Amino acid sequence: MILVTGGAGYIGSHTVILLIEAGYDIVIFDNFSNASLTAHQRVEQIVGETIPLVKGDIRNKEDLEKLFTDYDINSVIHFAGLKAVGESVEQPLKYYDNNVVGTLTLCEVMQAHGCKSIIFSSSATVYGDPETTPITEDFPLSATNPYGRSKLMIEEILRDLYVSDPTWQVILLRYFNPVGAHISGDIGEDPSGIPNNLMPFIAQTAVGKRESLSVFGDDYDTIDGTGVRDYIHVMDLAEGHVKALNILHTIGKVMTINLGTGKGYSVLEMIKAFEDASGKKVPYHIAPRRAGDIATCYADAQYAKNVLGWSATRGIEVMCIDTWRWQSQNPNGYKEN
Repeated sequence: MILVTGGAGYIGSHTVILLIEAGYDIVIFDNFSNASLTAHQRVEQIVGETIPLVKGDIRNKEDLEKLFTDYDINSVIHFAGLKAVGESVEQPLKYYDNNVVGTLTLCEVMQAHGCKSIIFSSSATVYGDPETTPITEDFPLSATNPYGRSKLMIEEILRDLYVSDPTWQVILLRYFNPVGAHISGDIGEDPSGIPNNLMPFIAQTAVGKRESLSVFGDDYDTIDGTGVRDYIHVMDLAEGHVKALNILHTIGKVMTINLGTGKGYSVLEMIKAFEDASGKKVPYHIAPRRAGDIATCYADAQYAKNVLGWSATRGIEVMCIDTWRWQSQNPNGYKEN
């Protein structure tokens, strides 16, 4: 059985659908700090079956001990974690406690129960401000904020764990910028409070929840002066996890894999694509650069193709269409519309 921590969250819920469709038995473990029971219920409706769900916190050893006693878990996909860059700068201890201490506790319980296979949700933030693009997996690592550092620390912990005991099987998946939603429009990204990422801001502005979008900086050395990022459809990302799980028990090393499209789009290009997809105007204004933001960041995705047989297939148009379907059908996210 596969344990999916954070399986009711944005990326977790989309991945759960594909895991069920691929025939895997799973159990979800989530504390619902940034997730919704409604999302889980809608996933069950999409796949047409009940999915075991346990409410608990990865920092709570008793919760995890009970979970591993009640379920025969042989692999873990570890999504659970806090992920807001700005909040991590303001509250670093909260991020180190939740992300790093939580993962340590999870690994201790896994080890105690003889479960030594894990896929970890890492992030392109571990590359810091890269000197060149596209970014390959062997680039130097240096995070620029506590969120990124927490991801980097966890990567190091998992690498050290493997060195101490090579029977561990570890895949580190470094995400670039997840966007989009399930084609049904029933589940999607529903950030609590002010969104941390560009796409929910664009979508909420298009649907009328926000008056205007702030574009942070228009003087970068890019095609139009705005920041360029590698946006990847959440369903492509979910497919990458299923492919990783398919090989997890055959690997004899820690594998580190970028999950991106290999293409970069600027903020203004994303706004234009969303306007085309939605037929709505997205008002925006130029704001000062944010500290820590970089000009360009996109993946070299060749290694994922080589080792997983995976590559992103959904382009910017589909990303925007699927996001708009979700946002227009659920203007208030999972809250009562």
